[in-house]
Amino acid sequence: MALDVTLETKTSASNVKIGIITLSGDLDASTAPTFKTEVEKAANEGAKRLVLKLSGLNYMASAGLRVLIFSKQKMGTDVDIYVVAPQEGVLDTLEKTGFIQGVILLEKDEPEKYEQ
Repeated sequence: MALDVTLETKTSASNVKIGIITLSGDLDASTAPTFKTEVEKAANEGAKRLVLKLSGLNYMASAGLRVLIFSKQKMGTDVDIYVVAPQEGVLDTLEKTGFIQGVILLEKDEPEKYEQ
């Protein structure tokens, strides 16, 4: 299955730039570069919060995990990364690798938590 990736940028009420990336489909070695490109765009636009909406992401291979790690490195330590509504298999991967420890997990999309 292909991967659909969309990037939306917003500015919060407190004047913080937010990059919101929505992923759906499968994130594997063939689709990870597309995701990486959107992360780079968000970083270049100066986003201080990165929101990853994953409810439509069915599968994530190690290549996808590498892009997530890249996103933490590219965005910097002062950027909050929100992982929103990952499916069970993707959440399991994030938990087993420890990546979930460095992000803010939201079980459902709650814009009031990252758009303040």
